[in-house]
Amino acid sequence: MLIRKHIEPPSSEITPEREYLNRRQFLGMVGSMGAITAAGALTQAVLGAVQPAGAQQGEELTDEEKVTSYNNYYEFGTDKEDPKANSQRFRTRPWTVKVEGLCRNKGDMPLDGLLSPSKVEDRIYRFRCVEAWSAVIPWRGIPLADVIRRADPLPGAKFVEIYTLLDPSQMPGQRSGSISWPYVEGLRLDEAMHPLALLATGMYGKTLPNQNGAPLRLVVPWKYGFKNIKAIVRLKFTDSQPTSTWMRAASNEYGFYANVNPTVDHPRWSQARDRKLGDLLRKPTPMFNGYEAQVASLYSGMDLRRNF
Repeated sequence: MLIRKHIEPPSSEITPEREYLNRRQFLGMVGSMGAITAAGALTQAVLGAVQPAGAQQGEELTDEEKVTSYNNYYEFGTDKEDPKANSQRFRTRPWTVKVEGLCRNKGDMPLDGLLSPSKVEDRIYRFRCVEAWSAVIPWRGIPLADVIRRADPLPGAKFVEIYTLLDPSQMPGQRSGSISWPYVEGLRLDEAMHPLALLATGMYGKTLPNQNGAPLRLVVPWKYGFKNIKAIVRLKFTDSQPTSTWMRAASNEYGFYANVNPTVDHPRWSQARDRKLGDLLRKPTPMFNGYEAQVASLYSGMDLRRNF
C-alpha cells in the first residue's frame, strides 16, 4: 500500500533532469563549514536507515493543471483560484534566505548559493490538505537536512523557525488582516533532519510556479499542507517551540505538529477520509499520510491527540 522505495521516480513519470547551481557563491558566504555537529550526525544515521519515499502504490500523479490552479496561499488571496491569478508578476529573483539563531554558520545566503552544494532530487509525494483534499505530486528539490547540516546548529538548538517573505506590494493578501503576517511555521529539529523533508524548487519537472511557493518551499509529506510553508526567506534555529501562524489564529484547530492523523478530527469536519483532486469519491486517509513506517518513531511515546 505505502511506498515505492526508490529515490528517483521512473523516467515515464518525470523528466530525469538535474540542476547544478553555483557552489562558489555559497562557499564565499559561509567559508569553512567545520566539523559535522550532532545534527549532522543525526542526518547521516537517519539517511542510512530510511530511504526517501515515493508515491503511494496504485496512485497516479495528480493532473498538473489541477495542482497549479487549486491551492491555498493566503498571501495572494483566500479563494483557491487567487494564487494563480494574483502571483504571476511575483519576483522570485534575486532571492536571499537569512540563516540565523542558534547556529555557527549564519548569514544572508543567495538562493543559488544555499542550494548549490546539494544534488537536486526528484521525489513523488502524497500531499494532504487539512481541508480533506489530497494530491500526488512530483517535486524537485534538496533535502532540508543538507541546509541544516551546513548551518551547523548549536547543541541548544531544538527547533527551526521558518518565515515567508513579507512584501504587501507584491502579495496583495498581506494587505488584509485575515491572518498575521509574515507567515511563520516551524519544525522540531529531528523532524527537519528527516530525509523525507524537502526544500522544493520545482514540480512536474519544471521550476516551481509562483502560485505553488516559488522560489523555495517546504515539503513535509506526513504533515498537513499548511505546514508546507512557501516563499521561504528566513530559517531561525531556536531552543523554544515556535508559535506558527495558524496556531496564533486558532490554536484549538491547528497544532504545532500538524501530523496527518485520521483519528483526530478537525473541530469542524472529519479527517478520516480525503478526496484526491480530480476524483469524485473520498478514500480513507492513512496515518501520517501513508508515511507511518518512515516517521512514526519521531513521535514515540507522544500523545498524538494532545500533540496534534
